[in-house]
Amino acid sequence: MAPRDATQVGAPATETRPDPRRLAETVQGRVAVVTGGATGLGRATALEFAQRGTAVAINYVDLPDRDVAAQALLTETAIRALGVPVYCARCDVRNRDEVEKFVTAVRERLGGVHYLVNNAGVTHDGALWRLTPEAWQEVMDTNVTGAFNCIQAVAGPMRAQRYGKIVNIASHQAFRPGFGIANYAASKAALIGLTRSAAVDLGPSNVNVNAVAPGFVKTDLLATLPREVLERAEHESVLGRVAEPDDVAHVIAFLCSEAARHITGQVIVVDGGLTLAS
Repeated sequence: MAPRDATQVGAPATETRPDPRRLAETVQGRVAVVTGGATGLGRATALEFAQRGTAVAINYVDLPDRDVAAQALLTETAIRALGVPVYCARCDVRNRDEVEKFVTAVRERLGGVHYLVNNAGVTHDGALWRLTPEAWQEVMDTNVTGAFNCIQAVAGPMRAQRYGKIVNIASHQAFRPGFGIANYAASKAALIGLTRSAAVDLGPSNVNVNAVAPGFVKTDLLATLPREVLERAEHESVLGRVAEPDDVAHVIAFLCSEAARHITGQVIVVDGGLTLAS
Protein backbone atom coordinates (compact mmCIF):
# COMPACT_ATOMS: atom_id res chain seq x y z
CA MET A 1 0.00 0.00 0.00
CA ALA A 2 1.38 3.37 -1.00
CA PRO A 3 2.21 5.79 1.83
CA ARG A 4 -0.44 8.39 2.54
CA ASP A 5 0.02 11.67 0.72
CA ALA A 6 0.43 14.46 3.29
CA THR A 7 -1.61 16.72 1.02
CA GLN A 8 -4.72 14.57 1.37
CA VAL A 9 -7.79 16.03 2.98
CA GLY A 10 -7.57 15.45 6.71
CA ALA A 11 -3.78 15.51 6.89
CA PRO A 12 -2.59 17.82 9.67
CA ALA A 13 -1.35 21.21 8.50
CA THR A 14 1.91 21.97 10.30
CA GLU A 15 4.42 24.78 10.03
CA THR A 16 8.03 23.70 10.03
CA ARG A 17 9.85 25.64 12.70
CA PRO A 18 13.58 26.28 12.64
CA ASP A 19 15.98 24.42 14.89
CA PRO A 20 17.18 27.10 17.34
CA ARG A 21 20.46 25.27 17.90
CA ARG A 22 21.25 25.26 14.20
CA LEU A 23 20.31 28.91 13.91
CA ALA A 24 22.59 29.72 16.82
CA GLU A 25 25.47 28.18 14.90
CA THR A 26 24.73 29.92 11.60
CA VAL A 27 23.73 33.44 12.60
CA GLN A 28 26.81 35.59 12.13
CA GLY A 29 27.65 38.96 13.63
CA ARG A 30 25.20 38.97 16.52
CA VAL A 31 24.06 42.41 17.60
CA ALA A 32 22.50 43.55 20.87
CA VAL A 33 20.50 46.75 21.27
CA VAL A 34 20.42 48.09 24.83
CA THR A 35 18.21 51.13 25.32
CA GLY A 36 19.32 53.60 27.94
CA GLY A 37 22.71 51.93 27.72
CA ALA A 38 24.91 54.88 28.69
CA THR A 39 24.73 54.48 32.46
CA GLY A 40 23.79 52.19 35.32
CA LEU A 41 22.20 48.86 34.53
CA GLY A 42 22.14 49.62 30.80
CA ARG A 43 25.89 50.22 30.77
CA ALA A 44 26.55 47.02 32.73
CA THR A 45 24.38 45.05 30.31
CA ALA A 46 26.05 46.54 27.24
CA LEU A 47 29.49 45.67 28.64
CA GLU A 48 28.30 42.15 29.50
CA PHE A 49 27.29 41.59 25.87
CA ALA A 50 30.55 43.09 24.62
CA GLN A 51 32.58 40.80 26.86
CA ARG A 52 30.81 37.88 25.20
CA GLY A 53 31.88 39.11 21.76
CA THR A 54 28.55 40.61 20.75
CA ALA A 55 28.34 43.89 18.83
CA VAL A 56 26.43 46.46 20.86
CA ALA A 57 24.21 49.44 20.06
CA ILE A 58 23.16 51.84 22.81
CA ASN A 59 21.00 54.93 22.85
CA TYR A 60 20.54 57.81 25.26
CA VAL A 61 18.59 61.02 25.75
CA ASP A 62 19.73 64.38 27.07
CA LEU A 63 18.72 65.19 30.64
CA PRO A 64 18.77 68.67 32.16
CA ASP A 65 20.67 67.67 35.29
CA ARG A 66 23.10 65.10 33.87
CA ASP A 67 25.65 65.07 31.06
CA VAL A 68 24.38 61.83 29.57
CA ALA A 69 26.12 62.41 26.23
CA ALA A 70 29.50 62.42 27.96
CA GLN A 71 28.62 59.26 29.88
CA ALA A 72 27.45 57.61 26.65
CA LEU A 73 30.80 58.42 25.06
CA LEU A 74 32.61 56.79 27.98
CA THR A 75 30.48 53.67 27.65
CA GLU A 76 30.99 53.57 23.89
CA THR A 77 34.76 53.83 24.40
CA ALA A 78 34.71 51.03 26.99
CA ILE A 79 32.79 48.75 24.61
CA ARG A 80 35.12 49.50 21.74
CA ALA A 81 38.11 48.69 23.97
CA LEU A 82 36.70 45.16 24.29
CA GLY A 83 37.21 44.72 20.56
CA VAL A 84 33.61 44.58 19.35
CA PRO A 85 31.73 46.91 17.00
CA VAL A 86 29.60 49.54 18.74
CA TYR A 87 27.05 52.14 17.70
CA CYS A 88 25.87 54.91 20.01
CA ALA A 89 23.30 57.59 19.21
CA ARG A 90 20.76 59.86 20.79
CA CYS A 91 17.27 58.37 20.48
CA ASP A 92 14.13 59.06 22.49
CA VAL A 93 12.27 55.76 22.73
CA ARG A 94 8.99 57.66 23.14
CA ASN A 95 9.34 58.86 19.55
CA ARG A 96 8.35 56.15 17.08
CA ASP A 97 10.18 57.76 14.16
CA GLU A 98 13.42 58.13 16.14
CA VAL A 99 13.26 54.49 17.18
CA GLU A 100 12.72 53.32 13.60
CA LYS A 101 15.68 55.41 12.41
CA PHE A 102 17.87 54.13 15.24
CA VAL A 103 17.11 50.46 14.54
CA THR A 104 17.65 51.00 10.81
CA ALA A 105 21.03 52.60 11.53
CA VAL A 106 21.98 49.73 13.84
CA ARG A 107 21.19 47.17 11.15
CA GLU A 108 23.13 49.10 8.52
CA ARG A 109 26.18 49.78 10.69
CA LEU A 110 26.40 46.57 12.70
CA GLY A 111 24.82 44.09 10.31
CA GLY A 112 21.56 43.15 12.01
CA VAL A 113 19.74 42.95 15.33
CA HIS A 114 19.41 39.76 17.36
CA TYR A 115 18.92 40.91 20.95
CA LEU A 116 16.90 43.79 22.38
CA VAL A 117 17.07 44.89 26.01
CA ASN A 118 14.42 47.48 26.87
CA ASN A 119 16.22 49.18 29.73
CA ALA A 120 15.34 52.84 29.16
CA GLY A 121 13.09 54.11 31.93
CA VAL A 122 12.27 57.13 34.07
CA THR A 123 10.71 57.89 37.45
CA HIS A 124 8.69 60.86 38.67
CA ASP A 125 7.70 59.95 42.21
CA GLY A 126 4.97 61.60 44.22
CA ALA A 127 1.90 60.79 46.24
CA LEU A 128 -0.90 59.64 43.97
CA TRP A 129 -3.10 62.64 44.76
CA ARG A 130 -0.25 65.00 43.85
CA LEU A 131 0.91 63.37 40.61
CA THR A 132 0.57 65.75 37.71
CA PRO A 133 -0.77 64.52 34.38
CA GLU A 134 2.67 65.25 32.93
CA ALA A 135 4.43 63.09 35.55
CA TRP A 136 2.05 60.22 34.88
CA GLN A 137 2.29 60.49 31.11
CA GLU A 138 6.08 60.76 30.85
CA VAL A 139 6.61 57.63 32.94
CA MET A 140 4.03 55.63 30.98
CA ASP A 141 5.27 56.93 27.63
CA THR A 142 8.88 56.04 28.37
CA ASN A 143 8.54 52.81 30.32
CA VAL A 144 5.69 51.22 28.38
CA THR A 145 5.19 52.92 25.01
CA GLY A 146 8.96 53.27 24.60
CA ALA A 147 9.42 49.52 25.05
CA PHE A 148 6.53 48.84 22.67
CA ASN A 149 8.09 51.11 20.02
CA CYS A 150 11.39 49.24 20.26
CA ILE A 151 9.79 45.80 20.17
CA GLN A 152 7.75 46.76 17.14
CA ALA A 153 10.83 48.14 15.39
CA VAL A 154 12.82 44.91 15.79
CA ALA A 155 9.88 42.54 15.28
CA GLY A 156 10.14 42.70 11.49
CA PRO A 157 13.85 41.81 11.26
CA MET A 158 13.59 39.16 13.98
CA ARG A 159 10.57 37.52 12.35
CA ALA A 160 12.29 37.59 8.96
CA GLN A 161 15.40 35.85 10.30
CA ARG A 162 13.25 33.66 12.59
CA TYR A 163 15.47 34.35 15.55
CA GLY A 164 15.57 36.91 18.35
CA LYS A 165 15.70 37.50 22.09
CA ILE A 166 13.95 40.39 23.84
CA VAL A 167 14.34 41.22 27.52
CA ASN A 168 12.28 43.95 29.18
CA ILE A 169 13.47 45.53 32.42
CA ALA A 170 10.55 45.58 34.82
CA SER A 171 10.85 46.05 38.60
CA HIS A 172 10.08 44.28 41.86
CA GLN A 173 7.85 47.30 42.53
CA ALA A 174 5.41 45.98 39.94
CA PHE A 175 4.59 43.38 42.62
CA ARG A 176 5.39 45.29 45.80
CA PRO A 177 4.97 49.03 45.24
CA GLY A 178 6.11 51.50 47.85
CA PHE A 179 4.54 54.84 48.64
CA GLY A 180 4.47 57.53 45.98
CA ILE A 181 5.27 55.45 42.88
CA ALA A 182 1.81 54.81 41.41
CA ASN A 183 2.96 55.82 37.92
CA TYR A 184 6.19 53.80 38.06
CA ALA A 185 4.60 50.66 39.54
CA ALA A 186 1.77 50.82 37.01
CA SER A 187 4.21 51.21 34.13
CA LYS A 188 6.29 48.22 35.20
CA ALA A 189 3.19 46.06 35.71
CA ALA A 190 2.05 47.05 32.22
CA LEU A 191 5.49 46.16 30.87
CA ILE A 192 5.09 42.66 32.27
CA GLY A 193 1.77 42.37 30.47
CA LEU A 194 3.43 43.56 27.28
CA THR A 195 6.19 40.98 27.77
CA ARG A 196 3.72 38.11 27.93
CA SER A 197 1.67 39.34 24.99
CA ALA A 198 4.76 39.85 22.84
CA ALA A 199 5.96 36.35 23.75
CA VAL A 200 2.68 34.94 22.40
CA ASP A 201 2.78 37.00 19.21
CA LEU A 202 6.46 36.46 18.40
CA GLY A 203 6.91 32.90 19.67
CA PRO A 204 5.93 31.24 16.37
CA SER A 205 8.84 33.14 14.76
CA ASN A 206 11.30 31.69 17.30
CA VAL A 207 11.60 34.98 19.20
CA ASN A 208 11.83 34.70 22.98
CA VAL A 209 10.44 37.58 25.07
CA ASN A 210 11.08 37.72 28.81
CA ALA A 211 11.37 40.27 31.59
CA VAL A 212 13.76 40.79 34.46
CA ALA A 213 12.40 42.46 37.60
CA PRO A 214 15.31 43.82 39.64
CA GLY A 215 15.08 44.99 43.21
CA PHE A 216 17.18 47.97 44.24
CA VAL A 217 20.39 48.18 42.20
CA LYS A 218 23.48 50.22 43.03
CA THR A 219 23.28 52.87 40.32
CA ASP A 220 23.45 56.66 40.23
CA LEU A 221 19.67 56.72 40.64
CA LEU A 222 19.85 54.73 43.87
CA ALA A 223 22.37 57.22 45.24
CA THR A 224 19.71 59.95 45.03
CA LEU A 225 17.37 58.11 47.40
CA PRO A 226 17.42 58.77 51.15
CA ARG A 227 19.93 56.62 53.01
CA GLU A 228 17.17 55.06 55.10
CA VAL A 229 15.54 53.65 51.95
CA LEU A 230 18.74 51.80 51.05
CA GLU A 231 19.23 50.57 54.60
CA ARG A 232 15.66 49.28 54.72
CA ALA A 233 16.12 47.48 51.39
CA GLU A 234 19.28 45.80 52.67
CA HIS A 235 17.56 44.82 55.90
CA GLU A 236 14.48 43.39 54.19
CA SER A 237 16.43 41.49 51.54
CA VAL A 238 16.80 37.81 52.39
CA LEU A 239 20.42 38.00 51.22
CA GLY A 240 21.01 41.20 53.18
CA ARG A 241 22.36 43.23 50.28
CA VAL A 242 21.45 45.42 47.33
CA ALA A 243 22.28 44.18 43.83
CA GLU A 244 25.26 45.30 41.82
CA PRO A 245 24.44 46.09 38.17
CA ASP A 246 26.36 42.99 37.08
CA ASP A 247 24.05 40.77 39.16
CA VAL A 248 21.19 41.74 36.89
CA ALA A 249 23.24 41.96 33.67
CA HIS A 250 24.26 38.30 34.05
CA VAL A 251 20.60 37.25 34.14
CA ILE A 252 19.79 39.36 31.09
CA ALA A 253 22.65 37.76 29.17
CA PHE A 254 21.45 34.32 30.23
CA LEU A 255 17.96 35.00 28.87
CA CYS A 256 19.57 35.96 25.55
CA SER A 257 21.65 32.79 25.44
CA GLU A 258 20.77 29.45 23.90
CA ALA A 259 20.71 27.99 27.41
CA ALA A 260 17.38 29.84 27.79
CA ARG A 261 15.99 28.95 24.36
CA HIS A 262 12.89 27.30 25.87
CA ILE A 263 12.06 30.15 28.27
CA THR A 264 9.60 32.78 27.10
CA GLY A 265 6.90 34.97 28.58
CA GLN A 266 8.49 34.76 32.02
CA VAL A 267 9.50 37.31 34.65
CA ILE A 268 12.75 36.62 36.52
CA VAL A 269 12.85 38.51 39.82
CA VAL A 270 16.40 39.51 40.77
CA ASP A 271 15.90 41.20 44.12
CA GLY A 272 17.86 39.19 46.66
CA GLY A 273 14.60 37.97 48.14
CA LEU A 274 13.23 41.45 48.82
CA THR A 275 9.72 40.54 47.65
CA LEU A 276 9.72 37.58 50.04
CA ALA A 277 9.70 39.94 53.02
CA SER A 278 6.29 40.40 54.62
